[in-house]
Amino acid sequence: MMSRRKWIFVAAIGLAAVIALWSFVGGWYGSGPLAKDQHFIVPNGASLATVAQRLEEKGVIRSASGFALRARVFGGGSAIKAGEFAIPAHASPSRVLAILSSDEVIRRFVTVPEGMPSIMVYERLKAQDQLSGDVAMPGEGTVLPDSYAFENGEPRAAVLRRMQAAMTATLKDLWEKRAPNLVVKTPEQALILASIVEKETGKPSERRMVAGLYSNRLKQGMLLQADPTIIYPITKGKPLGRRILQSEIRAVNDYNTYTMVGLPKHPITNPGRESIAAVLNPAKTDALYMVADGTGGHAFADTLAQHNANVKKWFAIRRARGEI
Repeated sequence: MMSRRKWIFVAAIGLAAVIALWSFVGGWYGSGPLAKDQHFIVPNGASLATVAQRLEEKGVIRSASGFALRARVFGGGSAIKAGEFAIPAHASPSRVLAILSSDEVIRRFVTVPEGMPSIMVYERLKAQDQLSGDVAMPGEGTVLPDSYAFENGEPRAAVLRRMQAAMTATLKDLWEKRAPNLVVKTPEQALILASIVEKETGKPSERRMVAGLYSNRLKQGMLLQADPTIIYPITKGKPLGRRILQSEIRAVNDYNTYTMVGLPKHPITNPGRESIAAVLNPAKTDALYMVADGTGGHAFADTLAQHNANVKKWFAIRRARGEI
């Protein structure tokens, strides 16, 4: 029979083991020391030990070694992922590991609006401080306007590649669904005409009509006479900020459709999906002319006489507004 002294010793050892176990488990599920919510970045290829050390330095956990040990015991083989994560205040080590091994990566967005020229896409990517590395100027018309998610520290060049891959895929998809007997004979020609349509109307409902009008002009060998094609070689697609000069209207270059028949040599902006779709399925119309109508849209005409009447109405609207 165990003596009283031995029983007390065994009991003390057992109690100490229970306390140690409780401390070990409690240290995993109990509240952490982080005073307020914080973003935490896990670099690519970082080991558990490296991440644990950074967590301790940031005040997210109390002990790097304790976190690493408990992660191996309780973590169930959870792999920590690279990226930026939001860690809530007083998150337990268990919760921290769950966040860092989840898909809760913070995603940021860079948006390219429809009709944004490549020079401005380039400037927008360069201005994103949370992106890294250099990036080349994208070719005009190679970027699909959209919102693109990125992770903190992601290379600018990688984001641009996604933008360009999206345009390639979209153009291929829409080209395969094109209407028959189009004036544009290649996807590249469709992209060029779509870039003009994108810049010529701010009303989505007009896109197919504008596409139909310019298709008619191309079929008849008429000058397109699209003002944005005058501006592009001057500003690379940025707003001109003034009226177009007569010398600029008369300029001969690869873009100015006032002095050349047919399409410009290259796109004049990055058109959106809907403008490309409009060019590949234009409205069936006899319209050859258009002028602003005072509502943000255009008045369309089949004949020059009708067009001249619409122009008079537009000048009357401008005079009433005090613009001329």
